[in-house]
Formats: sequence, structure tokens, C-alpha cells
Amino acid sequence: MTDVENLIPRQKAIDWLLRWKDRDVIKVVTGLRRCGKSTVLALAREAMRQSGVAKTSIVDIDLEKMGFSAPTTPEGLYELADSRIQGTRSYVFIDEPQRVPGFERAVDALYAREDCDVYITGSNSDLLSSELATLLTGRYVEHRLLPLSFSEYRSAFVEYNDDTLFNRYLVLGGMPYATQLPQEDVSEYLDGVLNTILVKDVADRHPRFNMSVIRALLAFMADNIGNCYSLKTISDSLEARGTRVSPTTVGEYLDALTECYLLFKAEPYDAKGRRLLQQGGKYYLGDLGFRHLLLGRDATDLGHRVENVVYLELLRRYQNVRVGRTGTSEIDFIVERDGRPRYYQVALSVLDERTLARELAPLRTLEDDYPKTLLTLDRIGSEDHDGIRQLNLVDWLVEG
Repeated sequence: MTDVENLIPRQKAIDWLLRWKDRDVIKVVTGLRRCGKSTVLALAREAMRQSGVAKTSIVDIDLEKMGFSAPTTPEGLYELADSRIQGTRSYVFIDEPQRVPGFERAVDALYAREDCDVYITGSNSDLLSSELATLLTGRYVEHRLLPLSFSEYRSAFVEYNDDTLFNRYLVLGGMPYATQLPQEDVSEYLDGVLNTILVKDVADRHPRFNMSVIRALLAFMADNIGNCYSLKTISDSLEARGTRVSPTTVGEYLDALTECYLLFKAEPYDAKGRRLLQQGGKYYLGDLGFRHLLLGRDATDLGHRVENVVYLELLRRYQNVRVGRTGTSEIDFIVERDGRPRYYQVALSVLDERTLARELAPLRTLEDDYPKTLLTLDRIGSEDHDGIRQLNLVDWLVEG
């Protein structure tokens, strides 16, 4: 039995890594801490072994597991990798190299070798805004890994039907290890994950930031998923709750929370003018389990929680996800593929005719033939409204 047989499959990520295998670029997997990056690398190594790559040709460096024996300089990191490289072609996997100051020099040196194919992970988007990007402009590709999709999540719960499992997913989110825990233990686990992120990915990079205010801000954003707020409105709302923070600082803190993938920002987009707008973006959580942790309320705000799930799923399927505007109306999400937009509207139910008309209205104002989809939790109802597809949300997630 291999050490990966009981891991939840992350097939899209594995396919991406294998597609770039042996190409002259560094493969970078980024994403929230504990979302499964190390697992993806382990699965990719196993897939390589299954395809005929010799075990001795695979170099696995997990700096976290090495503890005090881990290298602390780029020279030490390079020498460690070099000491394990054998033969004419080696596949070098380095998990979280940012633990080593100046790591990009070691990665660059390994990349420059003709006998190395390099794969790395990172828990902060700062990885690609560091000197790595300067040294390797145009010579790396990035895969942004998110917590488990619902399709991946359900593979860990074969005893549940999809609708029952979706209720759990909406509350506890999709962090992989949380699938192995009783429901009552998930919050305790996520609290440890969150504290680690705030310390290692926020406080260490921004030592002057107030962590208690950052946590209060994250709780506010979790309580207002998908709402439009100015920085001043957020500042005023936090002050009303007893936390004083300026709008400028709110902006800095939001940037820090997006850097480490706790939050994602969907930029506003003019659907008719096909251009980005300056105001009106929305924030979504990187995992809904943090809402459960921070607020402890599971029965409220169902519509926005469902919207958050759809946003993350679209991020898995497309590079960018934006919130749309058409006149005074709003389209929940706009994505693109091959330069062609696709539009998504999300509603809990449209069995009421007035609700259906309201949800379809923004899509009907668009005078184009690009795909338009209405996602709902309804199991009955029309599947087509003059070219606008209506799909059951859970079925759409499973198909992904």
C-alpha cells in the first residue's frame, strides 16, 4: 500500500502538474495553508512513479517536516537538493520554500540545471511578488489550489446523499483534514489553522499589524459575504462594534487577508462596456468553515453562503471571476474562456414567478449570445428560459 492511497483525489491539480511536466518552467502551487498543496505534490509524485519515473529520480524536500534540521540559507537549500539528485533527470519538489530567506536564489539555481524539473508550493501570494518573479519572469507557471470542491469533498463521505452533504459543506467548508473529524471538532481544528495563518502569513510579514483587529475584520467580512462596502463603511461598522480602525488601515488589512487566501476579491465589471469598474467589488471567504468558526451561526445568510460556494467553484474552473453590472442591475458572476464571457446568476429558489423574473432580468438585458446560466437549489422548474439555462446548483457542483 502506498502512502497516497487514502488521500482525497485532487485530479484537476494533478492533471495540471503532469501537463507541465518536463517543460522548461518552474511549477508553482499556491493556496491557503492546509488546503492540500502537500497532498497534491504527493499525488503528483505517485502519478510520476506509476508512469515509469524511477523513485530515485524524485527528490522530495518538505522543510516543515525537517524541523531543526531544515536548511536556513539558500545555499543550504540548494546543497540539500543537490545531495539528493541522482541520474540524468530529477524531479525536485520543495514544499514551502519561503521558510528559507532568499529561497528564490536556490530555486533559480536548480531551475538553471538541465537535469532538474522543479516544483514548489507557497501559502502566500507574496511568493510570486518576491524576487522569484523578478528572477524568473516568464519562466514559471502557477496553479492556485483551493480547498476541496464539492465534487472532491463528496468522495470522503460516501454514506451521505448529495443534498445532505451539501448542507455540511455549507457550514464546515472544504478543508481536507476537516473531513476526517467529527463535526464538533472541526472548529477547534480550523481555529488552529487560522491562528497559524495569522501568525506566519500575516504577522511575520506585517509585524506592525494589530492581529486582534485583523481577526475582527475577518469576522465582519465573514458576516457580510458578497456585500458591497466602502473602506469607510467597514471602518464605521467595526467602530460601532468596538474596534477602531481607519479606512486606510482597513484597506491594508484586506490586502493582507487576500495575500494569504483567507479572502478573495471579485472585481466589478461592466458587462455591456466590457471593462473593469473602479468601485463595487465584493469579498468572499477562501473557505466557509472560517465563517462557522468566527460567527458560530449556521442557519443564517444561506443565500450569501451559497454564493460563496459558487464563486470558489468558478475560480476552480476559470482564471478570473468578476461581479457584473449592467446599468443599475447586477449579474452575480462573469467569467471568460478564450475571450468569450459567460454569465452566472445564483438564487436559492425561483419557484416564485416574481423571483424568477427578477433573477432573469439582468441576463435578459445583455444583447449577446454568450452562455448564461441560472443556478438554484430547486429540483423542479424550467431548464431553459429563452436561452438562459437553469441548473440545479448541487448537480452543477458534482459535474465539476
